[in-house]
Amino acid sequence: MGGGTESPNLIPSSQSGTVLSSSLSGTIDGYLTIIKPDGTQRIKTTYLGTSGIDQVFGVQFDVNGFPYVMGQTTGNWPIQNAVFNNPSGKQFIAKLQPDLSAFVYSTAFGSGAAIPNISPVAFLVDRCENVYMSGWGGTGFGSGFTSAGTAGLPLTPDAFKSNTDGKDFYFFVLKKDASGQLFGSFFGEDNSVNNGNDHVDGGTSRFDRSGAIYQAICGNCSIGNSPRPNYPVTAGAWSTTNNSSGAGCSLTMVKIAMNLAGVQSAIRSSINNVVGDTLGCVPLTVAFRDTVGNAQSYEWDFGDGSPRATTAAPTNSHTYAAVGTYRVMLIAIDPSSCNGRDTSYVQIRVGNIEATLDFNPVKLLPCTSLNYRFDNLSTTLAAYPFQNTSFRWNFGDGSAPVSAGTNSVFHTYSAPGTYQVTLYLIDTTYCNAPDSLKIPLTIAENVKAGFTTSSIGCAPYDAVFSNTSVAGQSYNWIFGDGNTSTQSSPTHTYTLPGTYTVTLIANNPNTCNFRDTARFTIQVLDAPISNFSFTPVVIQPNTPHTFTNLSSSDAIRFKWNFGDGDSILTTSRVPTVHQYKSSGTFQVCLTAYNQLDCPRTICKSVEASINPLVDVPNAFTPQSGDINSVIQVKGFGIVKLKWEIWNRWGQKVFETTDAKFGWDGKFKGVLQPMDVYMYTLAVEFFDGRMLTKKGDITLIR
Repeated sequence: MGGGTESPNLIPSSQSGTVLSSSLSGTIDGYLTIIKPDGTQRIKTTYLGTSGIDQVFGVQFDVNGFPYVMGQTTGNWPIQNAVFNNPSGKQFIAKLQPDLSAFVYSTAFGSGAAIPNISPVAFLVDRCENVYMSGWGGTGFGSGFTSAGTAGLPLTPDAFKSNTDGKDFYFFVLKKDASGQLFGSFFGEDNSVNNGNDHVDGGTSRFDRSGAIYQAICGNCSIGNSPRPNYPVTAGAWSTTNNSSGAGCSLTMVKIAMNLAGVQSAIRSSINNVVGDTLGCVPLTVAFRDTVGNAQSYEWDFGDGSPRATTAAPTNSHTYAAVGTYRVMLIAIDPSSCNGRDTSYVQIRVGNIEATLDFNPVKLLPCTSLNYRFDNLSTTLAAYPFQNTSFRWNFGDGSAPVSAGTNSVFHTYSAPGTYQVTLYLIDTTYCNAPDSLKIPLTIAENVKAGFTTSSIGCAPYDAVFSNTSVAGQSYNWIFGDGNTSTQSSPTHTYTLPGTYTVTLIANNPNTCNFRDTARFTIQVLDAPISNFSFTPVVIQPNTPHTFTNLSSSDAIRFKWNFGDGDSILTTSRVPTVHQYKSSGTFQVCLTAYNQLDCPRTICKSVEASINPLVDVPNAFTPQSGDINSVIQVKGFGIVKLKWEIWNRWGQKVFETTDAKFGWDGKFKGVLQPMDVYMYTLAVEFFDGRMLTKKGDITLIR
């Protein structure tokens, strides 16, 4: 432990080998002492100080057991074996020999003021022996607090905040062996009215071993009628505004990942999607994950003699084929990091003693009560009987869990409702622990049947029933068409039109009325008759098909699907003409809908024969109002085309890739003069043949 003292006789004369002196160097010195594990004796103590006032604020250890201290001084702190140092700094960091006999290194940092800049609040040494320190400071803050403020403290280019109002937090990271500064930054608000006001009480800030900051800050304070300053918050935070009243401060919190602590390994197992589970039954497949995941590669040793596996991803799985206890090792590897490799372990137990969970809830008399007995019907191998603490009950109503064996347990519910009762197997004698069985228990004085469903549908109609019964434990459905079900919320198909009365009987022998019945009438409507004919029936090459709608008179709209990717929606019964682009047999379907949108579909096979052909007329008469007012590519079997038309000056006046789209003689909305125009045409037919064609078109006006 460490701290500050003004005691001149803190070190007994029997102790020796202190770092600086066995006596006070000033009025107050820092100190560090080693105490026996049982607390009965101090083994060694040393003063750490100068002729000024010194205080040790934090003690940490590296992975090799070397102690580190950090704190404040008003004197000239000794600089030893430290490349990074501010000789006149009033914040110090030092690494000592484990027996406190000497400094390994000692350094100081600060602005060069006569008094400390900050009050230190958190301290850490990470796995790479980098040293982290945070603190806050500000001139004239309250009464009795003396600080030089944060101005002038050393920064690095990646600082969160490079300017300070003098009263900020300060984060500092010293590289291993004090060989350089890894990070330095201010953090907090800019408060021009009050010159900054961020502060914190000691003990509310921490670093974790991966070098992440967890900092609590008393911040965003305002003075008098001054507006609150802007405080750095992140989008999506729990609160991005200060909701305190008046001039009050708010508790602000920040976590910052420094990412300076090197590669880390933290293996975690999952069995049957239960994260953290380490026990299972043979054969057992276990999923493993490195929960840090900052390595470049991962080496896995599953502990059963199987070859080590290497992955680039932080996940792996392994199946154990034999009973045993296996120590699984994960090595996370990143040669570019300060430590290169880090190792973690997890122990997996594979057994063959399995338990089968089962229980039965029993309602106790009188029927108006909510008293239940729960009978544990679980079984296992006779040679491994359950113990009195093998199970834990959770009754789902917020009451305390109950530990038990196979004996029955009793519970009284305070109100009707549905409760998820869970029986947990917690005895690790059994390889499927932790396991659980959950049964929903709906309780009430009386059972009440109820359900909802739509009152109308089209045949064939899939009726969906939502069970709204209260306190039902089993159900009998009678659908009115001769079919039944015992599902809780079934779906039933009515194939024939008609009116059906649906009956639900909800049962619960633990209620006073035992059962209750609910009924509802639904109407299943008929769909219109869909039918059509077509010509030609006998194949005629390059001839379009005409489809005649023969559906019943109650059909009001239709969907044609011609089987080649083309379809139309229409309310017309006028015969529909369709030209196929390729030879083949096509499944043509007509769906007819009545006024209630009930559909019925009929499909027929239609054969088409196409001989690929293409041509372009040599003249047309725009604005004539007849078939010759637009010129189009004519042909059969065309699946792709590109058609371009130029005037005599080589200017393109028309282009299309759609055979249904022709030229109306206009260019940019202006009708072109009577003349001869040149075209080029590139065509691909359905059989893969390609054709190019050039020619002239006469525009006649």
